[in-house]
Amino acid sequence: MKKKKAVKITVYILLAFLLIGGTYGFIVYQSLKSAVKTMHEPIERETIKRSDPVTFKEKDPFSVLLLGTDSTGEKGRTDTIIVLTVNPNTDSVHMLSIPRDTRTEIMGLGYEDKINHAHAFGGVEMAMDTVENFLDIPIDYYMKINMEGFKDIVDAVGGVTVTNTLDFSVGNTHFPVGEITLNGEDALAYSRMRKEDPNGDFGRNTRQRQIIQAVIKEGASLSSITNFSDIFQALGTNIKTNLTFDEMVSIQKHYKSVAGNVQQMQMSGTGTMINSIYYLQISAEEQQRVQKELKAQLELDSATAQN
Repeated sequence: MKKKKAVKITVYILLAFLLIGGTYGFIVYQSLKSAVKTMHEPIERETIKRSDPVTFKEKDPFSVLLLGTDSTGEKGRTDTIIVLTVNPNTDSVHMLSIPRDTRTEIMGLGYEDKINHAHAFGGVEMAMDTVENFLDIPIDYYMKINMEGFKDIVDAVGGVTVTNTLDFSVGNTHFPVGEITLNGEDALAYSRMRKEDPNGDFGRNTRQRQIIQAVIKEGASLSSITNFSDIFQALGTNIKTNLTFDEMVSIQKHYKSVAGNVQQMQMSGTGTMINSIYYLQISAEEQQRVQKELKAQLELDSATAQN
């Protein structure tokens, strides 16, 4: 909703308050530290896609899996699945949306199903393992967002402005073509709509990425820092991550140059019915195309990623 969606939301807010300095900056710093402590939820998991762990001080490229769920518990289906790959050497972030109906092997279960079921079956660990296997890249970190509460984050930054390319309505709310400003409730409806979109999940994925980038932009502005208490409370309540506060500070210090270059990626597939259930089938060629781009972004060669 980082760039995390969300890792970027926090990193950009860090950038903003660091510009303020003085006692006020210290108060913001302490408030953010407290919020991140609430957000922090470590997991025990090792990736076979990396031989050495990521080192932020050495500015290693890294990846973050963003999971959006309506469930307040540990499990539940993730209708939003976005992978961020961050490379400070090219000053870029690639943001890939994975359609929720994508058919792939669910790691740990040994059979194929919709990719958004992985979190429901095995929580964050299984979701990370499944996405990692599907993309053939290491998934280093995660951020899980409560989508119902995401509207609180949008409201905390004072709303967001996006450019809408499809005229549609959700309930009594009309979303005209052009630049529109959305509050939290409207932003959630805007990012969820897919039935009226001729592009289905792909159109919805685009709107989700729009909202994420708009939240980052607002959260990074100095005007939003006056609302830091509301912003940090919304973040702490609705986001869980295995990133620590010190790691976030290190990202802010060593990766700030990536801020202005977020490149959106999209994956195409073919809808198919299997046992009366709809799936999105990704061809081997399309899967390899995406994998190749992500490996290049993470500075991995094919042999390294597959081992």
